[in-house]
Amino acid sequence: MIFQLSDELIFPDPELAEADGLLAVGGDLSLERLLLAYQNGIFPWFNEDDPILWYSPPERFVLFPREVKISKSMRQILNSKKFKVTYNQHFDAVIKNCAECNRAGQDGTWINSLMLDAYARLHQKGYVHSIEVWEDKELVGGLYGVLINEVFCGESMFSKKSNASKTALIWLCENANIKLIDCQVYTEHLESMGAKMVNRANFLALLR
Repeated sequence: MIFQLSDELIFPDPELAEADGLLAVGGDLSLERLLLAYQNGIFPWFNEDDPILWYSPPERFVLFPREVKISKSMRQILNSKKFKVTYNQHFDAVIKNCAECNRAGQDGTWINSLMLDAYARLHQKGYVHSIEVWEDKELVGGLYGVLINEVFCGESMFSKKSNASKTALIWLCENANIKLIDCQVYTEHLESMGAKMVNRANFLALLR
């Protein structure tokens, strides 16, 4: 069942979502509604010309930081100090690059103007965090996400140089005080680094 949200600050039970995870339509991207959504394992995902769509998939692709897999070649790259990593220093640049990044199988980006404004407000309030990866003085990779109850809900990442986004993710696993990274949807790239599927009930239990 797909629910139509009103001005009331409330979401339906995530277990009532459709098979593809679509739970509700409408509402807004206010700070309060976004925080309530993430606290209940729900996230917005929609295109520029669509109404706001809210999802809670039946399975979540997650990574436990202590289980991250780092290949021998990747460890050599990290040890070489080829990349420098910063934290929460250039959020605007990270989300802009994520929005402009071309992705295989996708026409355009879901990081539209409403999303850009909403997550900028969340960042200003300390709920959204960015990791920046530099080669010399060039921003070559990074990621951003929402931090809720020691769970980092990864929203997007980008990479202009090979292994830059991996460097950002590994830094997050090794340096941030978090217990779980919500990768949301499956990718081979993240599976190779140790991410795995958990069902909605288990994910919500971990989140709470």
